[in-house]
Amino acid sequence: MATQTSAPVDEGTRPTWKLVGPGLVVAATGVGAADLVATLVAGSKYGYALLWCVVVGCVMKIVLVEGAGRYSLATGRTIYEGWSSLGKWTHWYFGPYIVVWGFVYGAAAMAGTGLPLHSLLPFLSVPAWGILSGLIGLALVWWGHYGLFEKICAALVGIMFVTMVGAAIMTVPNIPELVTGLVPLIPDGGLVNVLALAGGVGGTITLAAYGYWIREKGWTTTRHMGVMRLDNTVAYVVTGLFVLATLIVGAELLYSASVAIKTGDQGLLDLSNVLADRYGVWSGKVFLVGFWAAAMSSLVGVWNGVSMMFADFVGHVRGHGADHPDSRLGGRYYRAYILWLTFPPMVMMFLGKPVYLILAYGVLGAFFMPFLSVTLLWLLNTDRVPREWRNKVPSNVAMVLCALAFIALAVNELQKAVRGA
Repeated sequence: MATQTSAPVDEGTRPTWKLVGPGLVVAATGVGAADLVATLVAGSKYGYALLWCVVVGCVMKIVLVEGAGRYSLATGRTIYEGWSSLGKWTHWYFGPYIVVWGFVYGAAAMAGTGLPLHSLLPFLSVPAWGILSGLIGLALVWWGHYGLFEKICAALVGIMFVTMVGAAIMTVPNIPELVTGLVPLIPDGGLVNVLALAGGVGGTITLAAYGYWIREKGWTTTRHMGVMRLDNTVAYVVTGLFVLATLIVGAELLYSASVAIKTGDQGLLDLSNVLADRYGVWSGKVFLVGFWAAAMSSLVGVWNGVSMMFADFVGHVRGHGADHPDSRLGGRYYRAYILWLTFPPMVMMFLGKPVYLILAYGVLGAFFMPFLSVTLLWLLNTDRVPREWRNKVPSNVAMVLCALAFIALAVNELQKAVRGA
């Protein structure tokens, strides 16, 4: 059983800033190196034209995370218990997905932390630094102390925020052009970038982990709705500013100079070189520290949050309640998934990425955000939730738009996965 780190908010108490935490964790976990590169590429191709997508992406994630949190607080159930109530088909989707996703993500996360560390400290290789990062992540979350985990994530968010916002300020952004980017326009050939940018602002499977993090925080009843909503909104405003800063860097440093960067994590190394050439070696080094913080916050967040989801899934399949020690933070199923995230993927660090495993990862992963959107609509509009806390018209409209956007993105991801097979 996890140690509770925050006393429950009393009935009628107003939310206070010091209580903000789980939302920042879920947002920081969702913004990894791949999301930064997608934003940089969008900025380098279209300047500020897709700035409005950052706003839309933040709103989409606020809506979905609020829905997941509202379901958990209104029912006292985990999101997986909610999915299970929709039928056994959810087991058959979620089980293979979380296993395959964890294996491939574990390798990607370790590589993502290894790249900046190798650039900063080249006496170890990328795989060696990545494996060391994975082991550190394991050590930090193994015992299930939520309070420590939250503080670590907050520190990493602070580092990544300061470094990226600092880089954006150094570029002296063109404010008039930035403001025009708030007008919703899709440049020629830019639809995929629109979907990727809006869909990549802070989250995938980790959005669904929010309900587990608020439970460990001590927010367990409807009297915590106010602080949960504040927490979620603040987190995605911070995330939006962070992604905005990334777009500014892409627009000012890359678009204006017609500089292209590679896709994947390597693109961030390219950007550190551009910064070093423009502003001095120190600026490139500082950016690499921010790159590492972004990658490490995602690694630690997944090692903790998705492991809790796996523990709940296995416990549910085995007939345990959601409060059974094996189904909770620090339990044996939780630890088993941390080991799965850490050790088997190390093989991929040295042997490359198996084509069919990557294909399965892409196919299963493409369906997760539509799955989350549609199931939240289902759960929050039925008697599975007390009437007072069901969706109102604005929430339903927003969730339907989210579902349609993520279905379109899923189709695009599936096409890419099939073409790459």
